[in-house]
Amino acid sequence: MSGFVTLDGVRKRWSAKVTVGPLSFGVAQGEILALLGPSGSGKTTVLRLLAGFETSDAGRIGIGGEDVTATPPARRRCGMVFQHYALFPHLDVGENVAFGLAGQGKANAGRIVDALKLVGLEGFERRRVQELSGGQQQRVALARALAPEPRVLLLDEPLSNLDPALRERTRRELRALIKRVGITSIFVTHEQEEAFDLGDRVAVLESGGLEQLGTAEELYERPASLFVATFVGRANVLRGPAARAFGGGEGTGGGGGMKDGEVIVVRPERLAFAAAGVPAVVRERRYTGAAAFFLVETDGGERLEVLAAPDAARVGDRVRLAATSVLRFAEAHA
Repeated sequence: MSGFVTLDGVRKRWSAKVTVGPLSFGVAQGEILALLGPSGSGKTTVLRLLAGFETSDAGRIGIGGEDVTATPPARRRCGMVFQHYALFPHLDVGENVAFGLAGQGKANAGRIVDALKLVGLEGFERRRVQELSGGQQQRVALARALAPEPRVLLLDEPLSNLDPALRERTRRELRALIKRVGITSIFVTHEQEEAFDLGDRVAVLESGGLEQLGTAEELYERPASLFVATFVGRANVLRGPAARAFGGGEGTGGGGGMKDGEVIVVRPERLAFAAAGVPAVVRERRYTGAAAFFLVETDGGERLEVLAAPDAARVGDRVRLAATSVLRFAEAHA
């Protein structure tokens, strides 16, 4: 297993029914890796195993070529940004950033100033935490994690406490900052858009296992499983007669025909209103600006989502649907 951060067969068992791993993957130096998955998939456990807050039951964890599997958290040199920031309200900004730095000497004072400057909060040392906006508090937590000059930055849902209007801008700022610092970073999220925007690569977790690791394009265009196909992006899932109706399109399983037990996944933008195809009725239309989502119902009772031009159809129209491409999966892999 190669990389600046490596997990090799790492497993954590909570009970007979709840196990994370075994997981094996590497993160390159300076890379930003997103851990994406639903609640309970093991994302935060992986982060805590890397930080040393949890002890693995099996496997090896490496950082910078060093085996840190049994190394205490303080000696791993991992900076951690918690979901709720974990700032101390009775301390000012400078004192929050200083927490975790040994001593209170002049060298530390310089590192506090440098860390706050790095996140765009220079001059905020004496400000009270309660006086700051949510975005500013997030940056204080980031400065505190960066002040000890860690080898790896770990972030647990770092933007979940921000309102939607602020989240998108903060995502861009956070990625630019991490790239400027050049620190290897791993962050947890359950939101696909956040994972795609922030991560160089994305690791999709489900039920404690690694479903797929790749770039956003690889996950979306070439999902390794039905779970990835439906969790990453919008998807129409078809079985039986409905699958056979669309199964002749170009897809990951090759062209033509349906195999027994196959499931077809069609992205909304890969369905089109056509002169010939599967007959259906437009039931709903949701305008999004440059395009619209149409909910259509086939004569066989299947409800599908189509992404098309806003004027492509109207509610109540009889239409025909054709798939420009499909993804194929064996039902056993669902």
